[in-house]
Amino acid sequence: MRIDLHTHSTVSDGTESPSEVIRAAAAAKIDTVALTDHDSVSGWQAASAMAAALGLGFVPGVEVSAKHRGISIHLLGYWPDPHAQAMTDMFAKTRRARVARAQEMTERIAKQYPITWDDVMVRAGDADTVGRPHIADALIDAGHFEDRSAAFAAALMPGSPFYVPHYAPDVLDAVRAVRAAGGVPVFAHPGADLRGRVVADQVIVDMADAGLAGLEIDHRDHSPQQRERLSALAERLGLIRTGSSDYHGAGKPNQLGENTTSEEAFDALHAQRG
Repeated sequence: MRIDLHTHSTVSDGTESPSEVIRAAAAAKIDTVALTDHDSVSGWQAASAMAAALGLGFVPGVEVSAKHRGISIHLLGYWPDPHAQAMTDMFAKTRRARVARAQEMTERIAKQYPITWDDVMVRAGDADTVGRPHIADALIDAGHFEDRSAAFAAALMPGSPFYVPHYAPDVLDAVRAVRAAGGVPVFAHPGADLRGRVVADQVIVDMADAGLAGLEIDHRDHSPQQRERLSALAERLGLIRTGSSDYHGAGKPNQLGENTTSEEAFDALHAQRG
């Protein structure tokens, strides 16, 4: 079986609708796929219906924005109760903060690369979660950059004069919230150091103590050295090793199924559902 547990749709920063993501997964010969939009679960119904129609296994998931002492951490949560109060409150607060941050970044960027907030909102469409990828798309539409990667490198990464941080819950609180909602938390791309700072091993130890289930180790943003380090840490802590594409449609070069999760690891995750 081919299992891909990390994808994004237009509900957050992907370029395909939830149904289109599932159709793309079927075309890529994926057997089981998770939809994990940023801080939103509103794509689940359409994705689940399409998966059932096409005979794919579907995992309802979410990618939670969190932090540890200023370092951004993304936490994948699988099978959480979408109505759990701690989860819904956390997502609402984070999405509001993302909008305010995106507005401020747009104002800063516009002084050098003329775009407007309306341009960004056109690109965001009906997305629940508005973020930097939508600013990147507006910059591309205005002819300032060729693609999202170029826009991020020049204007949207931490360290850029246009960059603005945003609120996110402490990662230990996020792990506990996912567990309280009956979900299974996995640390997304924990060694992606080309994106910015990554946390020390002790933080992952603390996350494991709080209820972390696994580490997303097989990911295109991990070097062989990072995979080796994280694999050893996962073994020491008894964490489940996963792999995923982090698919965003045309928003990133990542291809469905380029990294996958083993059946054994998937079954171990499933067994931890609340």
